[in-house]
Amino acid sequence: MIGYLDIKVDGQGLHAFTPQVRAALQDSGQREGLCTLFIRHTSASLLIQENYDDSARVDLENWLNRLVPENDPLYTHTLEGADDMPAHIKSALTATQLSIPFTEGDLLLGTWQGIYLWEHRRYHGTRQVVLHL
Repeated sequence: MIGYLDIKVDGQGLHAFTPQVRAALQDSGQREGLCTLFIRHTSASLLIQENYDDSARVDLENWLNRLVPENDPLYTHTLEGADDMPAHIKSALTATQLSIPFTEGDLLLGTWQGIYLWEHRRYHGTRQVVLHL
């Protein structure tokens, strides 16, 4: 089964969408297999990360912004704004695809793990993730 998840984002940061993945899995009726997620954008990525303490996600965002700052004079790809080239670099350093096993109709995530779309731009809108079971 292939489906598409539209994930609303409100700027840079980690946006949880585990419930949407679980709902799609339940709707599919499949009981066991592998859930593959793929983001169809070059300035955002996917991440499995702690879902309990928000400070972990804030720290990740702050660290990556320090590692890949905006307005670096090295960048020549600046047509779409100061956040565009850093977003491409961040996407290259992170993951655009995740694979999560499932059994008995549920994801085999750890207790404190959640699935996140990591938006690297100051974009407000919708990103699309392909889901394959």
